[in-house]
Amino acid sequence: MDQNFLDVITAADLDAGAVAALPVPEAYRAVVVLADEQSMFDGVDVADREPAKSLHLRDVPTPSPGPGEALIAVMASAVNYNTVWSALFAPVPTFQFLRGYARTGGSAARHDQPWHVLGSDLSGVVLRTGPGVRKWQPGDRVVAHCLSVDLEEPDGHDDTLLDPAQRIWGYETNYGGLADLALVKTNQLMPKAEHLSWEEAAAPGLVNSTAYRQLVSRNAANMRQGDTVLIWGAAGGLGSYATQYVLNGGATPVCVVSNPQRAQLCRDMGAEAIIDRSVEDYRFWTGEHTQDPKEWRRFGQRIRELTGGQDPDIVFEHPGRETFGASVYVARRGGTIVTCASTSGYDHQFDNRYLWMNVKRVIGSHFANYREAWLANRLVVQGRIHPTLSRVYDLADVGQAVDDVHRNRHQGKVGVRCLAPSAGLGILDPATRERHATAIDRFRAGGS
Repeated sequence: MDQNFLDVITAADLDAGAVAALPVPEAYRAVVVLADEQSMFDGVDVADREPAKSLHLRDVPTPSPGPGEALIAVMASAVNYNTVWSALFAPVPTFQFLRGYARTGGSAARHDQPWHVLGSDLSGVVLRTGPGVRKWQPGDRVVAHCLSVDLEEPDGHDDTLLDPAQRIWGYETNYGGLADLALVKTNQLMPKAEHLSWEEAAAPGLVNSTAYRQLVSRNAANMRQGDTVLIWGAAGGLGSYATQYVLNGGATPVCVVSNPQRAQLCRDMGAEAIIDRSVEDYRFWTGEHTQDPKEWRRFGQRIRELTGGQDPDIVFEHPGRETFGASVYVARRGGTIVTCASTSGYDHQFDNRYLWMNVKRVIGSHFANYREAWLANRLVVQGRIHPTLSRVYDLADVGQAVDDVHRNRHQGKVGVRCLAPSAGLGILDPATRERHATAIDRFRAGGS
């Protein structure tokens, strides 16, 4: 993008007319995987695959927004685990999703390309809107949630996650947020928090909304004041928002982390009950196909020691295969295991006696609907939920950023600068920021 383009969209007194008058470039920089490379890791164990080999920074043609769509000038984005899956071509290459979407016809056909622009978070400026858009206009500062849905099916009108045509933008659709421009549906857009920088504002999107639905919403765990909530990966990208919701909601978090530094981050957020797996060394599996119930019992006893004898009312599950058997075991009688993601594997194994005889519930939770995402974002705007950004990379260095998430070297969220020329831009409400500076910067120690 030329300097005039950047000057217009980064101006503090951003002028809607000036943004609308900007010429739209014919092509733009984007982080992509390539269809002709989707077999490059065949025969390589997923744990040993290297995302930097499959991720490329390329120029791609700029799409025009159709009805109900917007073209966004992306100031910053972030890395989620779905970007890791995309880069590893696992569990399936995402080009299968793009072909399936294209077969629905109309404007969806353009998503089937030999390249896939990744990324399910963004903060930026509305550049253009398509026909029929009324709520948003060029010059609006926005963030985007990642649920892409047309709502043409009746099932989606009670809860858009039940719509059979819903997809995750930037994972199951093209033109994602790890780029200088992005194409979104305008029902993905939400106002940017004015006290946050571009990179901070981009970080919460996917994980904040996911944690909100998983814990707070009546569509999932429906957390209550006084509940005890076990949180796996409590200082990670998803868990760090879950920890905030549990504390804000008058419940008690039991935070499971993997090292002392992450344990301290949980204490800094206000948690007291913390289990550091690097110290206590729980081994839930004795082999590839065999779990160890003695370790489940040892884990459950440790939780009771930390909570004064309370078992978890809710288990916030996302590791999946590695931990699911233990999660089902330790939940209280009548308790809830709410699950998403399965980052350690999708093939869950558990002893059903502990589920059925103790009338526990397993609830699947997948991202959030627009209302839930809007409410989660409102809490960010109000300064009640804070970004957990630990490190920010340039767009050209996304391969390293994704590898850090793949290897679990990160804490909180990993951000990516796109059009933002430097860190710390986009802050319009310094007074609110100053009140929350400690919380906003908490995860940044050692980051850039």
